[in-house]
Order: sequence, then structure tokens, then C-alpha cells
Amino acid sequence: MKITVIGSGYVGLVTGTCLAEMGNQVCCLDVDPAKIAILREGGIPIYEPGLDEMVRRNVAEGRLSFTTDVAESVAFGDIQFIAVGTPPDEDGSADLQYVIAAAKNIARHMTGYKVVVDKSTVPVGTADKVRDAIAAGLAERGVDIRFSVVSNPEFLKEGAAIEDFMKPDRVVVGAEDEEAIDIMRRLYSPFQRNHERILFMDVRSAELTKYAANAMLATRISFMNELANLAETLGADIELVRRGIGSDPRIGYHFLYPGAGYGGSCFPKDVKALVSIGKENGHTLRVLTAVEEANDAQKLRLVEKVVARYGEDLTGCRFTVWGLAFKPNTDDMREASSRVIIEELSRRGATVVAYDPVATHEASRVMTHIDRLTFADDMMEALSGSDALLIVTEWKLFRSPDFEQMRGLLKAPVIFDGRNIYDPVWVRGLGFDYYAIGR
Repeated sequence: MKITVIGSGYVGLVTGTCLAEMGNQVCCLDVDPAKIAILREGGIPIYEPGLDEMVRRNVAEGRLSFTTDVAESVAFGDIQFIAVGTPPDEDGSADLQYVIAAAKNIARHMTGYKVVVDKSTVPVGTADKVRDAIAAGLAERGVDIRFSVVSNPEFLKEGAAIEDFMKPDRVVVGAEDEEAIDIMRRLYSPFQRNHERILFMDVRSAELTKYAANAMLATRISFMNELANLAETLGADIELVRRGIGSDPRIGYHFLYPGAGYGGSCFPKDVKALVSIGKENGHTLRVLTAVEEANDAQKLRLVEKVVARYGEDLTGCRFTVWGLAFKPNTDDMREASSRVIIEELSRRGATVVAYDPVATHEASRVMTHIDRLTFADDMMEALSGSDALLIVTEWKLFRSPDFEQMRGLLKAPVIFDGRNIYDPVWVRGLGFDYYAIGR
């Protein structure tokens, strides 16, 4: 199939590359010339394990190309994926200007039947707006060309996006005409050889499914964080509680890990957007409002523990932070807990030395306003002379460090673990003062 992907950011690049990997011809469009230049030279502007090699292979074999030319991109693909950003407005609602602009461009240049696929996370009713924008554009040109609008939300986990796309647990497709349904079924048939994974539904249900999935996962995280804080006060161990409730098949173990709050490009934005959609339609989503409030508070939980030990004024204190990205295996700093934690430590007068195996470059770009913050190239060197270590992202290389070396580098053997990656009994037995979440 010939496919155009509009927007070569995280979702667009993964989508286009994985579709090319299955033998399709794919053209990725982006209005940023610098990004397209990087991609054409064999680089990628984001960090995602395995993606760089897959991009280079498909470019070399002629299945994947990149352009800034809108007319070229519209002419190329019979299927037009819209995978542009939908950043939150001030009220938390999704900003659809880039989605609508993409639809207008398709209408301006199309000469034959197109299936237009909303891949971006968009509010319920967006497909109608895309359909209206294309219809209006065609009317302005005085032409009558058939097209279909489909909702096909992405369910990619950063750090495991290729695996998620190539071996999906489900493919949600919202479509309401048989031609589009048949095309989408053929497009995704190579990804479901073992059993049927496509869930066809009406467009509005597909649009809501994406928000509902992320909101449910965010709810589980905030619930466990609230429970962890209570467990700490009660003298219970949240890890044992997690096992106790996770063993119930109605609950399961996924997304039941307490920590320093969730971040990233999806959960915070989508929870806000769903709350906003509710308000616009006369519904107050009380649970999700509480989820958001609980998460905002949880991002300061580690700082509260630091203040309880060192006092309100942290002037003269030096802290090492391990982990900056919002989760492992990505360099994404959007809504990362580390940003809130480091900013608050700095505001209280502390000096911070931060280390992340991948996200340092991105962190240094978005945290230039924070005083007394430096970045280290080595996780152990970052500890030298610090009063304590704060663990904010659970990278694998942090899980089994040389504790003896750590003791020798830190001023005092103190660890604030925002991801509960160590066994408290073991670490305290090595002589560390160990502060975890709910343990």
C-alpha cells in the first residue's frame, strides 16, 4: 500500500517506519526542515530503542522517504495518516489546529479517493471536524472527490513502541463505510497473523477508547500512590499490599507500582483533555479530577521526605538525582517528575547534580531556568560530595549499583527512592538511610 504519514514526531515516525517494515511504501511529511534533514541523513530526532536501525534499513531499501512538500505527500499516499501534535490549551482541552490544518492541506491537493486516518489523540467529534474541513476545501475547489475519515488511535508505550506496533494487543479502528473498513483490514492484516486483533467500531467510540484507556491507567497509578502514602503512615508495606491485590485476576499487577508520579506526553495531557471534554458536555468527571490532583501532589512527595530530614531551607545542601526522563528507555522530558522535584529543591536553595543515561541533552534544554543545577556524565561521579541520592526514574542500570562505592562517594549514606527499586531491608542492612514510597 502507498501511505502518507503527516507529522514525523514520535507517533508519526514509529507508525510510518513500522508500516514500511511490513513492505508498504511510506512517505513521512513534516514542516520542520531540520527534522527532515536529520531523518534523510539516517538520524532520528527522538530516542526509541531499535527505531534508528529500522528507519535506516527501510530508507536504504526504498520503502521509507521523508519530505517537507505538502503537495508531494498528499499525492503519494492513498491512505493519509494524520499524526500531528495536539498540545493542551490553557483550559486543558486538546488544540486541534494542526489536525485541521493537515485536513485542509489534503483537501487542497487531493485528486482521487483518500482514506484519512486520525492517528493523533483527539477529542470525540474530531473526525467530524476533519470531514467538514476536507469537504469545505473540496467545495472551494469546485470538485467532487470521494474520501473517508477513520479513527485509528495509537497505543504505543515509549521505550517499547516498536514491539507495541509490530505485535499489538489490539488495533482499534473507527470507520463507518465498507470501503474504508476493507482498506484498514488489509493494512493491518500482516500484524495479526495469530488471531484477529482489530476491533472495528463507530468513529466516536474509537476516539473515546484512547482517552478512556490512558485515563484508566493514570487512575491506577494515582490510586496506588495515595494508598502508598497511607500505608507509610499506618506502618504497612505497599509492596506486600500490591502483591495481595494484584493476585486478584479482576485487578491484575499492571500499573500498580507507586512512585513519584506519572508524566510523559500522554497521561497528563489526556486526563486533562478528558476532564475538559466532560465539562464541555455537562459532566464533571470527579474521579479524573482527583487523579490529576493526586498526581500533582505525588511529584513533590520525595521533596517532602527530603525536607523532613534536612529542614525547610536546603541552602548548602547538595543532592544527586538519578533519572530525568519521565520513564526508562526514552529521552522524553514532558511532564517528567524530575522537573518538579529539581525545581523545588533549587527553590529551597539546594544544589543538584543530575544524571540520566539518555535524557541529559533534552533535560539541559528544558531546564535552563533552574539555578544550581548541573549534569553529570557518570552516575557514580554524580554522587561525589552529595548529601543524599534521589532516584526518580527506574533505569535498569540503577537497580544493582556498587553500594560500597556509593557509600564512599556520598557525604552520608542516604537514599530517597522515588521508584521503590531496592529492597529496604537489604539496603538498610548495608548501612544506608533509605526512604521509599509506602515502605
